[in-house]
Amino acid sequence: MSIKLVECVPNFSEGRRDEVIEAIVDQVRETEGVTLLDYAPDADHNRTVVTFVGNPKASVEAAYKLAKKASELINMEEHKGEHPRMGATDVIPFIPVSGITMDECVELAEQLGERLAEELQIPVYLYERAAREAKRRNLATVRRGEYEGFKEKIKKDGWAPDYGKAELHPTAGATVVGARPFLVAYNVNLDTSDVKIANRIAKKVRASGGGLQNVKGMGVMLEDRNIAQVSMNLTDYKKTAIYRAFEMVKMEAKRYGVNVIGSEIIGLLPMDALIDCAGYYLQLEGFKKDQILEKRI
Repeated sequence: MSIKLVECVPNFSEGRRDEVIEAIVDQVRETEGVTLLDYAPDADHNRTVVTFVGNPKASVEAAYKLAKKASELINMEEHKGEHPRMGATDVIPFIPVSGITMDECVELAEQLGERLAEELQIPVYLYERAAREAKRRNLATVRRGEYEGFKEKIKKDGWAPDYGKAELHPTAGATVVGARPFLVAYNVNLDTSDVKIANRIAKKVRASGGGLQNVKGMGVMLEDRNIAQVSMNLTDYKKTAIYRAFEMVKMEAKRYGVNVIGSEIIGLLPMDALIDCAGYYLQLEGFKKDQILEKRI
């Protein structure tokens, strides 16, 4: 019988204060049964993405401890950042890796959501595969209005949380918890400081604007570099490869006389996602994945 292994990728709303980031990430480091794989703070987004793997029980415990520490150290009343957010710990997805099904990951999301609401008084919404109604599957739909707007949204008909009272935690806001497949967080940087152009490009590229399936996107301003960025989530890289998103951003940028000057991947991604890009750009013929040295060692 294979070992049950789940990946968890919490996003919390702090990307600038190193001491706060380390204190929150320490909750994962100190939890038995999980392994911290990566954490990526972003000062412009004022957000940190954490990636860890572990057995199901330990993963829920590590996610809870991280959210608890974030609620103690982050005050959403004072938070500013480019990335949409609604809570100190904004979103916590569980992703099946091996020996575990998506349905079991949904159960983990439900366990964590109930605990966050009961023990920390943080209202929780379930999203993606854990969503209990169709309109809550899409994270962007749930989070619309962000922290500031959610003070009223949470009281509206149809927007009571799945767990907890219909009121935001006074400093930690609300949290979205769910289960989903692997997601690739991918950003493309432009040689313009006009974020409106990035937003127009993002609208054309993302699925909701008639662009690529499985792509969510928005324009972001990187203040420290004075450049605009098209920030994307590729929710199914097997159906919509990274290179397709990259090429479409380049194509749309030409309409505004703008060039792509670089791109970045946030957090971790499957090797296959990069192999697909290599095969496309190198025009490889007859290439097999077992030709990769590390696959044979």
